[in-house]
Amino acid sequence: MLDSNTDLRIIRTKESIRNALVELIDEKGFKAITVKDITTRAKINRGTFYAHYQDKFDLMTKYEEEIMLEMSRIAKQNFPGVIAALGTDSPTLAPFTLSVSIFEYFNENSGFMKAVLGPKGDLSFQTRLKEFMWKTLFGNNPNALIKEENLLVPGQYFASYVASAHIGVIQQWLDSGRKESPQEMARILSTITVNGPFFAAGLKK
Repeated sequence: MLDSNTDLRIIRTKESIRNALVELIDEKGFKAITVKDITTRAKINRGTFYAHYQDKFDLMTKYEEEIMLEMSRIAKQNFPGVIAALGTDSPTLAPFTLSVSIFEYFNENSGFMKAVLGPKGDLSFQTRLKEFMWKTLFGNNPNALIKEENLLVPGQYFASYVASAHIGVIQQWLDSGRKESPQEMARILSTITVNGPFFAAGLKK
């Protein structure tokens, strides 16, 4: 019984640290935050903080890694469907399902995602997110979504365009208060990604 109580306490502690971090990023930006700020806001002592994290950078890295890991899991789960659907007449459906899952995950973690992707957050996270997308799309694995030899433009520019566009859309959605559902956002993103921006703008029928 003691173990589950201890686990629950650790989960609650980590949650209050995370919430404190999100609030403080919004208020003063990640750069200006100190460990003392975090412990004061989370109502914990410094020893408790240092039992879990080395410093604020370690804290941020661990949260970001958690997000990457979860996104990776979601992508792997949906990949067989995506690969299968790309060979059919309706290739839009599978990336759509993957997008819905990703948007649902971002919706559940919206506070942290908005803070970390915002102007006061961690700018290096965007770079890591782009690298993650590059590996997910291409990667060196045989199941990569896109084969580099099939590209009509250099791979790094293609990946950069897709990743920046996706991150931009996600930021816009988070900043404007997540008025659209994850399903609606997935539809918006699929329309732009699958058919291209000129089609989405109504310029190409």
